[in-house]
Amino acid sequence: MAKFTVATLVASTRTGSINRRLAKAIERLSPADLRFVDVPMYDMPHYHGDLEKDRPKSVVDFTRAIADSDAVSIVTPEFNRSIPGVLKNAIDWGSKPFAENIWRDKVVGMTGASPGAIGTAIGQQHLRQVLSILGAFVLPGEVYIGFKSPDMIDTDGNVADPTVEDFLRAYALRFHAFIERMRR
Repeated sequence: MAKFTVATLVASTRTGSINRRLAKAIERLSPADLRFVDVPMYDMPHYHGDLEKDRPKSVVDFTRAIADSDAVSIVTPEFNRSIPGVLKNAIDWGSKPFAENIWRDKVVGMTGASPGAIGTAIGQQHLRQVLSILGAFVLPGEVYIGFKSPDMIDTDGNVADPTVEDFLRAYALRFHAFIERMRR
């Protein structure tokens, strides 16, 4: 039986996304007492304060799923040295109204994959900055994958390279320990 529920946010909307594969690999390599739940964020309108009084169902469902989770696993590509707009929009919806900020005291782990040499390092720095302002507990360190081969991780989350698999397993164990520590 799962001890902690982890909401998974994959900030890539592309079919066949390498970040979706990475999210599946992390789930597969994590301890059994973590239950991962994919939380969609693609159908929410752009944040607009006038919509606060009658929030769209997609926003209500998103914020409820994050609020009900013990932790959040964000797996994101890097767009123009930052995070994708779909992720920033989801974060903005969850931060409003400020008194109901779903990110405050939420445990967050972040990872990402990119074909580029520096992976998603700069995008993760921006994400860390945004989440820290909102009061989230973000797992220290950077975890990104330079996706050099299309077969590095298959669509079921199986990792072809043992070194990458060991790296991701170590991350999953650190994230699990961080969740346990912060949820006490």
